[in-house]
Amino acid sequence: MTDRYYTLGTTSITRVPEKLFDDFSPNALLPLWNHETVETHRPWLVPDNLDAAGQKLIISVHTWVIKTPKYTVLVDTGVGNAKPRPELPIFHQLDEPWLERLAAAGVTPEEVDFVLLTHLHIDHIGWNTRLVDGQWVPTFPNAKYVFPQAEYEYFLSDAGRQSIGHAAFVDSVLPVIDAGQAVMIGVDGGPFLDDFHFHPTQGHSVGHMSISLHSGGETAMFGGDVMHHPIQVAHPLWASCFCDLPEAANRSRQWLLNYLADHNALYFSSHFAGTSAGRVQRLGSGFAWHFE
Repeated sequence: MTDRYYTLGTTSITRVPEKLFDDFSPNALLPLWNHETVETHRPWLVPDNLDAAGQKLIISVHTWVIKTPKYTVLVDTGVGNAKPRPELPIFHQLDEPWLERLAAAGVTPEEVDFVLLTHLHIDHIGWNTRLVDGQWVPTFPNAKYVFPQAEYEYFLSDAGRQSIGHAAFVDSVLPVIDAGQAVMIGVDGGPFLDDFHFHPTQGHSVGHMSISLHSGGETAMFGGDVMHHPIQVAHPLWASCFCDLPEAANRSRQWLLNYLADHNALYFSSHFAGTSAGRVQRLGSGFAWHFE
C-alpha cells in the first residue's frame, strides 16, 4: 500500500496507514451532528468520509512520516498490533502490516530519530512498542519519543489510573520511559529541533498539543485530535464524544482553524480519511476544507 507524498520546502511528508474504520454513527462520534445541516456538504464528504446513505462516518488511523535534511520523524503511531484492548473491541488485538507499510515509505524502525506524540490516547501510541519474547519493547530503538508532560502526569494520577486508556499507557509509554528514550514537553509547549513547534491545544485530552513544522517558507500543522472529521471545519463547535473537556476542545479547534487559515498551512490530520491532508480557507464568518 502506497500513499501520497507531500513536499514542504526541503522536507517530505508521507502517510503510513494503519486501518480504516467505516462504522461510526455520526451522532455517536459527533453528538451535535445534524443530518439536514450536513446535506449541503455531502458532495465533498461522500464517499471517502461519509457513506452514500449518510449514516456512517469513515475514520482513518495513520502515522505521518517526515523526512527533513537531518532527521526522520514520525507523528503519532496508531493502535499497534497485539495490544489487548477488550474494552474497545475495534482496537483489540489488531494484526495490521503497518511495519511493512512503513518500509514501503522508505523507513526502517532503526532509522527513526524522533517520534512526536500529540497526546497519549490508545490510537496514537500503539506502535511505540511491539511484543518481543513476551515483553513490550520500543519499536524504534534509536528514537527519542517526545510527548506532553501533562499527559504523562495525568496517567500517573488517580483519574488516569482508572481511565480506559491506562492499559495503553502501561504497554505503550512506560517501556519507552524505562528505556530512557522519553523527552517531555512542558505545558506551554515551544520549539523543538530546528523547525518544529509544540502548541497547547487542550480539550480533547488534558495535555493535548498540535505540532507545526516550518520549512522553506511553508507551514504544516499536525493537529492530533483537535478534529476527528472534516465536517468539524465547517462546524467547529461540534465536539467529539472522545473529548474530555468539550468547551476547551472547541476553543482549541477554533484557534487551530484560524492558525491554518492565517498561515495557509497544509494540515495533516490524524483521522480524516481520503488523502487526510488539506487546507482551511475562510468562508464568510466560518471556514471551508479542501483536500489535497
